[in-house]
Parts: sequence; structure tokens; C-alpha cells
Amino acid sequence: MKSAPSKDGTRVAFDQYGSGPAVILVDGALWHRGFGPMPSIGKLLVPHFTVFHWDRRGQSGDMPPYSVEREIEDIEAIVDEAGGSVYLFGTSSDAALVLEAASRLDGITRVALYEAPFFFNDVHPPRPDNDVAKLTAPAAANRRSDALKLYIKTVGTPGIAIAILQLTPMWAKLKAVGPTLPYDMTIVSDKRAGEPLSARRWSSVTMPALTAVGGKSPGWWQDAMKQLSKVLPNAQHRVLAGQTHMVEAPVLAPVLTEFFLN
Repeated sequence: MKSAPSKDGTRVAFDQYGSGPAVILVDGALWHRGFGPMPSIGKLLVPHFTVFHWDRRGQSGDMPPYSVEREIEDIEAIVDEAGGSVYLFGTSSDAALVLEAASRLDGITRVALYEAPFFFNDVHPPRPDNDVAKLTAPAAANRRSDALKLYIKTVGTPGIAIAILQLTPMWAKLKAVGPTLPYDMTIVSDKRAGEPLSARRWSSVTMPALTAVGGKSPGWWQDAMKQLSKVLPNAQHRVLAGQTHMVEAPVLAPVLTEFFLN
């Protein structure tokens, strides 16, 4: 493990492996450097790239108060460590963070996005305005189980599934992300209100972009990523047959490799 200082002094922990052009992997909510799909994806990218996989604010260092701008500065610290020129990949809520970083930072030459949770039509109802506030209290009090239960209920997990999940070894691993869940909700809060996606919002994301979605994912995700490909200035859209939100690394990694290298 290595670390780099963000602008506010927060230490950003990351792993670096492989050789070639730099790719930064940005985990979605519930995942971190020690748990989730990104390590498997990163290993399949190693033959072609130098992979940087970092722990987000709250999982490595942290310095309140939270803001999306500070997480963008954390990505900037990794961009600097990578030599100033990178490809960026993010999934789920942190595909939204990747978009914000790409719109504000120099040195990001391509971006790939998998299933950003944007609600902009009646296929999925908009989320309540108080989602972030409800999550903040248990997370701030380090009531990690409470924060985790509330988050996964908010994103649509049935109660019976939550009850079963708490009995599995996975629950202890998922609790590690408890403090960061309000951060994820903050990142996407203004993109889950049912408003149309705005081309003006990301007009500066002029580098080549890939929007990808699983062929078996719900219709609202299909619509969100297809619409995002239309509002970004230089995007291509891919539907990965047979995949869901839990995309399989052997399916996704070749798609990323092709996009980043061509």
C-alpha cells in the first residue's frame, strides 16, 4: 500500500500494480480497496496498464467537513502520483464522481462509466430530498450497521434480503464502508431528483467517454446510461449482454481495455 496527500492534508491510500498507461479505479458505494469487484478487474487490466486502486475519503484518511470537491482533490492526488495523465473508471454512485472529476481536472484523457444511478424520468421515481440527512446521523455516530441497513434499504434492497445478509460474513466487510455512505449519497443527490440530464452540466467532459450498462439491469439504468451517452460531447455506449449491476470482471475488463487503448 502507498499513500498520497490530498490538498487538505488527508492521506489517500492506494495500491499500484502493473505497467503501461495509468488507469485509476474508483469504487462504488459498499466497496473499498480490500473488498469488492475492483481488485479482480484491476488484475485483468495489469497486462496493459498501470493500475491505481484507491480507498476513498473515510476509508483511508478523512478531514471533515465532507464535500465532493475534496474527493475530486483526492483523485487529483492520485493523478499526480500517476504522472499527470490517466484513464479513469468508476462504477455506480462513483461513476458520478468520475464525471465530476473529469469535468474539473487536467490530465484525465478517457473516462469509462458503469451504471451511474441517475433518475431522470418516470421509469424510476426520484429519491426524497432528505436521503443524505437521514444517513448522516448514524454514520457520524459510527453506528455502522444502522447506516448500512438504511443505505441498502434506500437503494431498494428488500427487508428480508437485509435480514439474511446480516447473518453472513459479508455483513462485517460491508460495515467497513459505513462512514462513507452519506458521501456516496451526496455525490448523486442532485442527479436522482427526476430532472433531465443536462448537456451543459458536463460540457467540459470532452475526452472520449464510455457509458456501459448490463443487459439484465433494470430499465431505469438502461435509460440513464443511454441518455448520458447522448449528453456527453464525445461518448460511446455499450450494453454488456447478460450482465447486471454486479458486472463480472472477465466481461468488463476486455471492454475497458479496448476502449482505453483505441
